[in-house]
Amino acid sequence: MPALSGPAVDELTAPFRPRFARVVTIALAVLVLASTVAIMLAMSVLSTGDRIGFALVGGLIAWFLWRQASVAAKVDDEGLTVRNLLFTRRLEWAEIVSVRFGSGRPWVQLDLSDGDTLAVMGIQRADGDFADAEARRLATLVALHTATPRDD
Repeated sequence: MPALSGPAVDELTAPFRPRFARVVTIALAVLVLASTVAIMLAMSVLSTGDRIGFALVGGLIAWFLWRQASVAAKVDDEGLTVRNLLFTRRLEWAEIVSVRFGSGRPWVQLDLSDGDTLAVMGIQRADGDFADAEARRLATLVALHTATPRDD
């Protein structure tokens, strides 16, 4: 792909991040942490072990929610880095065959050249029209980076 620059390219190559899921999970993480601390302070009968247990459970729940809030797909000239809930995967543009976001899919799916598929949780159906626009933007990026001179 030829080197492009300017505001339109900056918008085209911005990271893909969900909106609704980020707000909800960050709010829940704050609520879980605050509740954990409140329970630990209010329950004077808790032993040290119980307090540690509450702190660990609250911390694990908050970590999981933070991980959910941080799902994204980041674009660069060489490819796409997809950070999902548990795993991060780096893809070269040539590995991406197509972008799918049909009805009933909770997030975008990429068809890959090895026959596998990869969910892109950074674009989620819960975001409605914004998610549709983001899926089109990702499909445009794939088309721009995988076009050949004869476009075959």
